[in-house]
Formats: sequence, C-alpha cells, structure tokens
Amino acid sequence: MSSTTMQPIPTKKDDEPLEPKQHSPSEIISGEIISHSSEALQRHLTSRQIQFIAIGGSIGTALFISIGYALMQGAGSTLVAFVLQCLIMAQVNSAVAEMTVFMPVSAAFIQHASAWVDQAWGFMVGWNFCLYEGLLVPFEITALDMVLTFWRDDIPSAAVISVAIFFYALTNLLAVKYFGEAEFWLTGGKLMLIIILFLFTFVTMVGGNPQRDTYGFRNWTETSPFVEYLSSGDLGRFQGFLAALWQAAFTIVGPEYIASVAGEAQRPRKTLKAAFKSVYWRFGIFFIGAALCVGIILPANDPTLLRVLRSGDTGTGAASPFVIAMNNMQVEGLPHVINALLVTSIYSAGNALVYTCSRSLHGLALNGHAPKIFSKCTQSGVPIYSLLVALAFACLSYLKLGSGSVQVLNWLTNLITGGELITYIGMCVNYLFFYRALKAQGYDRRSLPYRGWFQPYGTWVALFWLLGVEIFSGYDIFLKGRWDLGSFFSHYTMAFLALCTFFGWKVGYRSRIVRPEEADLVWARPDVERHEAEMGEEEHMGFHRRFMGILNIRERPQRSEV
Repeated sequence: MSSTTMQPIPTKKDDEPLEPKQHSPSEIISGEIISHSSEALQRHLTSRQIQFIAIGGSIGTALFISIGYALMQGAGSTLVAFVLQCLIMAQVNSAVAEMTVFMPVSAAFIQHASAWVDQAWGFMVGWNFCLYEGLLVPFEITALDMVLTFWRDDIPSAAVISVAIFFYALTNLLAVKYFGEAEFWLTGGKLMLIIILFLFTFVTMVGGNPQRDTYGFRNWTETSPFVEYLSSGDLGRFQGFLAALWQAAFTIVGPEYIASVAGEAQRPRKTLKAAFKSVYWRFGIFFIGAALCVGIILPANDPTLLRVLRSGDTGTGAASPFVIAMNNMQVEGLPHVINALLVTSIYSAGNALVYTCSRSLHGLALNGHAPKIFSKCTQSGVPIYSLLVALAFACLSYLKLGSGSVQVLNWLTNLITGGELITYIGMCVNYLFFYRALKAQGYDRRSLPYRGWFQPYGTWVALFWLLGVEIFSGYDIFLKGRWDLGSFFSHYTMAFLALCTFFGWKVGYRSRIVRPEEADLVWARPDVERHEAEMGEEEHMGFHRRFMGILNIRERPQRSEV
C-alpha cells in the first residue's frame, strides 16, 4: 500500500537521489505516496476535505451553546473579548501555517517541537494536546445529550452516549478518505446552520418576527453591554469582561486541526496553504459574527439563559442561546430545525476530535514519546491502537450519569481551556525556535512556501497574551470566600501536568535544547517533494467524476476503434 512515514530525522541518505522514483501510471492512485511501509498514514485527504475537517473540529458546542456563558457577562464584553482573542489567534495561525507548510508531517506541531526545540518540549506538547483533544470528546457527547433534551427529557443518557461512541468508532475505522468524505458532508450541515442563524438574527432584528418587533440593538441597551461580575462598578465590569475572555479563549480554535492532518494531505504545500489562509476569514465571520449575533438576539439577563447555564436546569432542553431566542419570539418550527442541525454539528465536532486525538498519539509514538504499538496502522492507514485510546476518552462522558450534564461540562471546560492554551503556547515557542534556526542556517524567509505576517513580533505578542490568560483564568478562586479545591484543580491541572511532563523527560533523559544551527530543516522535505512530483497538478473534475470518485468507481478506458 502506498504510504509515507514522516519522522523528525533526516530522510535523505548520501547515496539516495532527491529525484522522485519513477512508477508507471497504473501503480499510482490519487492520494498515495509510493513507499514500502504498510503501517503508516496515507495521503488521501483532498483540499476540500481538509477545509471541512478544520471547520468540523473548530466549530461545535462552544460556538453554539457555551457562548451563552460569555453572553451572561454582557453583549459588549462578549464582542470585545472575541475580537481580541481572534486577533491573537490570527498570529498563532500565521506562525503555525509557516512551519506546517514548510514541513508538513503528521501531528506537525508535535513533531516540530521535538525536532526544533527540545525532545522534552515535544513530549510535553504532544501529551498535552492528546489529553486536550481526548477531553474534548466527552465534552461534545455530554453537550449532545443536553441538546437532545429540547425534544424530551426522558431519553436515557447512557443510550445517547453509547450510540455516539459506536458511530465515532465506525466512522474513524474507515479508510481516511472515507472519513474525510463523511466529515465533508457533516460539516456542510454545520455551515448551513451558521448561515441560518446569521439570517435569523438579521431578519428578526429588522422586524421579521411574529411580533413584528423591530428590536434592532435593544438587547445591548436593555441591560448594560458590560455586566458587573463578582464586584460592582468599573472593577465588576472589567471582571465580567475577563470572564467573557476566558470563554472566548475556550471557543476560538482552528490552526491545530489543520496541522494535525498535515501528514495525510494530498499536495500538502498547496492544500495546507489554502486551508490556513481560510482560518482568517473563519475567525472574522464565524466567531466574531456569532459573538455579535448572540448579543443582538438575547439580553444578558434572559431568565431561561440564566436558568439553563447557571442553575443547571437542563430539563427544559433549550441550551443554545439561539434556540432560547427563537422560543422567546414564538418562532415555530425553526427551533426544531436548528436543534436537529445542532445535533449533527456536535456529532461532527466530536468525530473530528476522535480523529485528531488518535493522530496526535500516533505522532507521539513516531517520536518515541509513546509506546511503539500506537504507531501501528491498518492496511487502510488507520492508527488502530491510537484510535482505541481516543474512544476510551469518550467513555468519560458516562461520568455525567452521576453528576449531571452542567457539572461535567464545567469540569471539562476548565480542563480543556488549560490544555488548549498550553497547545498554543507550545506552537508559539516552536515558531520562535524555527525562526532563529532559519536565520542561523541562512534561509531567506521570502523563499518559503508560506510566509507569516508580522513575524516574529506577532508571535511574541501572542505568547505573552496566552501566558497571561493561562495564569489568570482561575484568579477568582483566590478571592475572599471563593476558594474551591475542585475548581482550583480543574483550572490548573493541565498546567501542572505540562510542567511535570517537561521536567520529567528533561531530567530522565537529559535532553538538551536544539541549537539553531543544528535544527533539522531538511527532515521530511524530500518525501514531500517526491509525493508532490508524483501527484502532479491537481485535476479539476466535474460533479459526475467527483461523485464517482466518492463511490470509488472508476471509469473504464474507452477502446479505440480499429
């Protein structure tokens, strides 16, 4: 089976030419690299599939449901927090794009950390990301169970969880090209949902609702756009903004999903470059647009919103602020459509998370940071043992059977936010080491396949911002009368774990920081160039041929008449 394994070691031998080995056209199938290994990931993911996998993983429960936690702090706090966090994440995306397009390997930023920074850093970044993605899976399943209560609150949670895990396993056991196709169509429903919600906001605010009420931006003025939180006055409003910022940091994600699939992308240089560029408008339209819309359609003090998200009363089921607004306006029919699309959206996000969790563990095994068994793949290129671990994380969602959906969501949100921030901090450090290696080895950044903006200054700003959010996100538990041991550990467990894994590897294996002149900037590039040479230019297909390709049907060559 055609495949390639990309590890952080030089791949070119002294007696091996860089020119691609020639194969007959019948030997090369679209999306494959000719190789002798049968236990490796395979480059089957097309550009459109990668675009939709990135959307599928980054847009889910947090954007449609958990954004209500930010709204409780005021529409102004929510919008400002989301705009600022998007600007910071744009700089992180710029840095990750430059590195990943230059060296597109599996679980890219994990392998970059080991090759360009320190083996201990790669060990820490890899296990943090694996745990972060793994914990997101039960978060999505728990949210799925919460959303289903919109229709009825007697659906057995155990059944919902079991069915979700079964279908995650089924979808991810398929060859990667079929997983990519499934995620493509699932994410299509998610894009439809976003468009509907944006149109709903605009139409109803100008009077297109059953009450014929042209409410405009009334919800911005009916309550203060900056709600007081914990304290009164300006301090309270600032603390409210900080609470919204912590939620924005949890909600706004993106570049890590593209970097995770870099080792399975067809024509990675062109495909990944386009995918990373799309992240910028995704930040602007999806995240900032959603923050604006949710503040328009619902006031921060809406009784149902407060009851569902603060009191933990999920029996009524209207967990999404968008669905709450539709019910308040007595819009019939549409809430059911939105809730149905929310179900598919949340499932899609969980499906992509199982995928990225398994690939991150596979990348750890390739680096020698996890048992070798997790690098084993099936004949169709699925890292089977890594996938089983990802599905084991999904079983944590059974915890909600004893604690309730909201309590479990709060625990997972705090843990996930910490892991997410550490991931982005790791990416920033990776880039700063990559940048100095380029400089030390005489590379001209203008010749790179992708060159990020405002570097390295943008990455320094993002690094200090993310460090601040990570350190101060749990500050409120240190205020008088608010100490809670469970909250302390849920906020800072991932940070403590990161320190333990880094220094544990550093002391145990005595690894050293990679010197800029010794950083391996060749590594997997010959394999990538060979793959792109064999694949050639992308063939533009019509709908008929694309549909036949999805079904794996090949047209028979026409016989020439004698």
